[in-house]
Amino acid sequence: MSNNHISSTEFANLCQSQIALISQSLGAMWSVVYLTEEVDKEGQSQLFPFAIYPQAQAQEFLELPAVKLSTILQALQSHSITQFLPDNLTSNNQNNATNPPQAESAETKQLILPLIHQETLFGLLVTGRSGREWQPRELQQVEEIARTIAIARFIEFQYQWTQDELAMEQNLRRIEQDRLDNLLHQLRNPLTALQTFGKLLLKRMLADDPNRKLAQSILTQGDRFKALLEQFEAEASKLPTGNLRVLRGNDSIPLLETRERDVDQSSFLLPSSLSQLDLVNLSQILDSLLTTAQAIANEREIKLINHLPSEIPKIEANLAAVRETLNNLIDNALKYTPGGGTVQLDLAENRNPPLVGIAIQDTGCGIPPEDQEKIFARHYRGVQAQGNIPGTGLGLAIAQELVTKMQGKIELISPNNLSQDSPGTTLIVWFPVSIDN
Repeated sequence: MSNNHISSTEFANLCQSQIALISQSLGAMWSVVYLTEEVDKEGQSQLFPFAIYPQAQAQEFLELPAVKLSTILQALQSHSITQFLPDNLTSNNQNNATNPPQAESAETKQLILPLIHQETLFGLLVTGRSGREWQPRELQQVEEIARTIAIARFIEFQYQWTQDELAMEQNLRRIEQDRLDNLLHQLRNPLTALQTFGKLLLKRMLADDPNRKLAQSILTQGDRFKALLEQFEAEASKLPTGNLRVLRGNDSIPLLETRERDVDQSSFLLPSSLSQLDLVNLSQILDSLLTTAQAIANEREIKLINHLPSEIPKIEANLAAVRETLNNLIDNALKYTPGGGTVQLDLAENRNPPLVGIAIQDTGCGIPPEDQEKIFARHYRGVQAQGNIPGTGLGLAIAQELVTKMQGKIELISPNNLSQDSPGTTLIVWFPVSIDN
């Protein structure tokens, strides 16, 4: 049976009530609602009788085989529709006092109305009565009934399509959740191994070993990675799993309900309120980040210049969020600076309001004016997407979101004129200065 046979009790009742109205109000001997079915192997549309009036008392609706559209239209034109109807429809049932069914004859005045809505044929409404011609006002009433049935069928299709989409979405979310769970689980073993190797390496180094700081950075980054995993899993467990259920046929299936307004993209990096912000030492955060950045810069033959003073005014912020923001901005500058280029860090200050800024300048290809308004949008990479530098377009978006929630801002300058050969980009991340400085 085709999917088009799927229908709700409400739609069936509506069809039955509408064709009953034609008989009771307009004197029709019988009425049939045919609904379209899938196209057959010969490429012809088929229809099946869905609702028939009148029916014998205490008799359930008897479904007949599907019929080609061309066959039905030919039978209607030759007044031989009875061959496609149940026997009780054309038998002499005297129990129906209002409109007793009677055999069809050449005097039957038949109406054939297509059930069309938004240029889609959903079926046919066929009705007939004996003797009297259909008057314009009566024709208009039958047309309104056909239009009502067509719209109802369209709405039902839309409803069924929505339920299928919701069920598919549920299945995709389940698959993605399983993949994420597997990934998080598989990350733990290599992470534990890296932390263990880092500790062993550090123990074997002398205090004055120039590589000791690099080994310490490995442990620091491992601890940060582990903390992010734990925080992510904790927040993921709080997401609404929902009790929403959808109907599909006669079954009720659960649907994972996750509203975008209920999910904070970076909530696992931020406290729930500003009252939980701490006094943050930017110098300590940058010292750790620049150790890693220097190793990356050396490997890529990029000159990393640190013009930051040893003492930077403290800020009130979230430590993890500040570290994530600065890491993203420094990583972004190194990523888009070609070999032989320069990445430079400077301190910027603003008195009114009191802000401290970390300016990260590069000698990369710069950001075209047409991309600058969208550069902080999630997954937007602009012209960079056409290059061979991998990325997801999330680094600047995450940084912007975190800084904004800490009452700061990110300023974009491109070109920055740091180099005569390259336009370059400067990003200044501004944080409110702590009153305890």
